[in-house]
Amino acid sequence: MMKIKSILLTINALILTIFISSCNNTSKNSANSESEVVAKDSVLAKKLQADDYGMKQYVMAFLKSGPNRSQSDDEAKAIQRAHLDNIKRLAEKGVLVMAGPFLDDGELRGIYIFNVESIEAARELTETDPAVKAGRLIMELHPWYGSAAIQELPEIHQRIAMKDI
Repeated sequence: MMKIKSILLTINALILTIFISSCNNTSKNSANSESEVVAKDSVLAKKLQADDYGMKQYVMAFLKSGPNRSQSDDEAKAIQRAHLDNIKRLAEKGVLVMAGPFLDDGELRGIYIFNVESIEAARELTETDPAVKAGRLIMELHPWYGSAAIQELPEIHQRIAMKDI
């Protein structure tokens, strides 16, 4: 449980750092004084369903190694391709705002951040994942409170990714 809390804190800090640095791009071109006031964008806040703190509720999924990882290499590759296609589909629908693998080859395989308001809605989405259906992955779901701005990441990602998944 401590490891998950540590991961959540790290993810929150990373997202906040990315968001703050992207916001600071405009101030780099100006006098960058400490008394400078950031213009608030109530239209964007409303579009992103942000609260007064610029935050909103999501559901975070921890993707963990599942009980059935004994597929042949070809089967595992096909499941992985279908898993990636599903990620792309969910992102295009706007219900998946962040996804990615952990790189340490441990029990925790990756994360999803769903732009939904309930565990039940996220569970329905995880059940569409071919790797979950095959038993290669299981999902542990948690309500999560994070920056409403992360909803903009899929669009930004499309602009910077030179290759498609």
